[in-house]
Amino acid sequence: MSKQEIERFDVGARMSEMAVHNGVAYLAGQVPEDTNADITGQTAQVLAAIDKLLERAGTNKSRILRAQIFLADRADFAGMNTAWEAWVSAGHTPPRATVIAGLARPEWKVEIVVTAAI
Repeated sequence: MSKQEIERFDVGARMSEMAVHNGVAYLAGQVPEDTNADITGQTAQVLAAIDKLLERAGTNKSRILRAQIFLADRADFAGMNTAWEAWVSAGHTPPRATVIAGLARPEWKVEIVVTAAI
């Protein structure tokens, strides 16, 4: 039995942005670059970063198997959903969990993790 190869993207000392194995892309948590944006803007930035990573893996948002959303503040749920609903592919909305969490940096309002089929 041969080992399936794991391809890693943007490998750093602590983590990789994405790993692909056996036809599945596993993304690290994506966070906004412009932290001056409101929750809708930060979420849109994160979703754009997810799009770029998925494209590099040869897939897209319609093939997301699962999404995990971490919000710093429960009050941002509606604003996050505004960006999310404008972004997801109709008829291909993935299973999703949203939790309130203390994020690694106080200026981040949202972090999103996705897993997608290739």
